[in-house]
Amino acid sequence: MYPWLGYDGRVSPLKLAVFALLFVPAAWIVYGYSFGQLGARPVNEAIHETGLWMIRFLFVSLAITPIRQTVKFPQLIQVRRMIGVAAFAYGTAHLSLYAADEMFSLSKVASEIILRIYLTIGFVALIGLTALAITSTDGMVRRLGRRWQWLHRTIYAIGILATVHFFMQSKADVSEPMMMAGVLAWLIGYRLLSWVAGRGGHVPVWQVALLGLAAPLLTALGEAVYFWLKMGVDPARVLAANLSTFAGVRPAWIVLALGAAVAVVGMLRPSRARPPGVRPKRTLLREGSTT
Repeated sequence: MYPWLGYDGRVSPLKLAVFALLFVPAAWIVYGYSFGQLGARPVNEAIHETGLWMIRFLFVSLAITPIRQTVKFPQLIQVRRMIGVAAFAYGTAHLSLYAADEMFSLSKVASEIILRIYLTIGFVALIGLTALAITSTDGMVRRLGRRWQWLHRTIYAIGILATVHFFMQSKADVSEPMMMAGVLAWLIGYRLLSWVAGRGGHVPVWQVALLGLAAPLLTALGEAVYFWLKMGVDPARVLAANLSTFAGVRPAWIVLALGAAVAVVGMLRPSRARPPGVRPKRTLLREGSTT
């Protein structure tokens, strides 16, 4: 089946739009490389960009379930698998470009992955994504049954590994890795709330709003601890910087804005009432690389 078709065989405008958008970062990287827009070390910049988009798409795929449940937009489930596979594709391009930068000396690439811990972590994350991409088809969902759900829940561990890899390879500016860590905290927090909610797994909007406050607070605290351990900066100074605009937009503010946007839209969207006695169906989701 073509990725832009729904299960009814018709073109899905949502799937078609998302499918096209997934190619935009790759097109920009190719354009930048071809026309000298990637700086003095274009291959190195392309490696960085493909890895960055792998993490971004990975987190977007993780965010599909919280967003579709909170804002009452169930159609989003149609694009979750597509985005997850895109994360794998960009991760594969990330590793392939790294091998190209090493003149395709596979022995050197392997030794670097073994000897450099941040490369080891990133490689393990990519292996995990590969396993999820291979088992994301409808046939594998049916074949694995409940084991499919358990396997695809490892996406959160993969997200942690990818974030750690991002942190460790970042040299001076850790703003985006810190923001990614805050978003991951929100995603894991939602998963925990969904687990507590039990059958159906829908998290009340007021809990989503509280989570939207807790995640940026954890982000600010994490940033303070990071700079204290890394550079010996007084944590109080970093926390104060998060309350001021003089230091620019801090990662915690971005996490706050994202969480608030989901909560506000969820509050504004009317709930669809179910007939009395009707419970939500519990089936294996057909469109997904996560649960």
